[in-house]
Amino acid sequence: MTEEIEKDERHRRLAAWRASDRVLWRASADYRVGDRLAALAADAGEVYDLDEWTDVYGNGVVAELEERAARLLGFPAGAFFPTGTMAQQVALRCWAGRTGNPTVALHPTAHPERHERGAFGALSGLRTVHPTHEPRLPTAAEVRDFDEPFGSLMLELPLRDAGFVLPSWDGLVEVVEAARERDAVVHFDGARLWECAPHFDRPLDEIASLADSVYVSFYKSLDALSGALLAGSEDLVAEARTWRHRYGGQVFQQYPAALSALLGLERELPRLPSYVSHAKVVAAALREAFTKAGVPWFRVHPQEPHTHQFQVWLGYEADALDEAAVRQAEETGVTLFRRWFTEGCPPGVSVTEMTVAAEGLEWTGEDVRTAVAEFLRRVG
Repeated sequence: MTEEIEKDERHRRLAAWRASDRVLWRASADYRVGDRLAALAADAGEVYDLDEWTDVYGNGVVAELEERAARLLGFPAGAFFPTGTMAQQVALRCWAGRTGNPTVALHPTAHPERHERGAFGALSGLRTVHPTHEPRLPTAAEVRDFDEPFGSLMLELPLRDAGFVLPSWDGLVEVVEAARERDAVVHFDGARLWECAPHFDRPLDEIASLADSVYVSFYKSLDALSGALLAGSEDLVAEARTWRHRYGGQVFQQYPAALSALLGLERELPRLPSYVSHAKVVAAALREAFTKAGVPWFRVHPQEPHTHQFQVWLGYEADALDEAAVRQAEETGVTLFRRWFTEGCPPGVSVTEMTVAAEGLEWTGEDVRTAVAEFLRRVG
């Protein structure tokens, strides 16, 4: 597909999603620039005094965000980063210097391995190893018995590319203890940690306190414009700030991103448990609808979602599913599925990621089943 055709297709999808009356969620990237700026200007006064001066190199509203987010996670300090990629680069680089071991144990589908172009090795001289290749986080036995030394264990919570899956609470505690038995530090890739509390039935600070450091994203679940936080001890965060400057992350002004993150903490964070709960309703209705329609092969994974996100797998080509999804949105005003992908799938199988947020709370199980029938009619 040429660049021009792909651009046209993207604009078609965005227009269809934006015009839909019924969606399971609306991504921040679906909005026009003016819409996002107007909403931020209208709402930011709820969370910060807009008569204050703008931030300069991390003070003001950025410092306020760092303090609030670190406190929520139960850590004494936090540093705001423009991206999670940079935050985790810095975190694991700091730990390598402190442990004297540049090897990081993590899952082979973890974000730094699959989506960052080998950044750990290319920029920080870090080496990665994989205690397991199963589509889940490693067990305590796999960590304890792994046949290579490592200085840091990095756990992605939830493990996105395996289906946004989480271990049990007891299993997570045992994995952390196994790493500590090996004198390794534990870092949580918590890009989506905010929505893990219902699964673990624990408050955020209790979950985060298992680790020596935690990274969280502000845009993935909280609908901020961008940005991330690295939380840890005061001395680790002080060192991280130094490396942030060296990596080019000492941005002159970041108040739009920081204000939107504060809004996310105020508005979206309290709603996440309801999204997680309703994702189970949506997933069950999807399974029922595919079964009733006699779809030859499908998977809803996990069958009962661990967070407000999960995967759906169907035995069709991605192009056919994408076309059916956008036609359904254009013709009925209902967006059920968004993009479909084939990476990591066997031939003839495609996968999509489902998210249930505020808009999805309006959907009943019957709404989902009706939407599936309309979608499959367009698949043919």
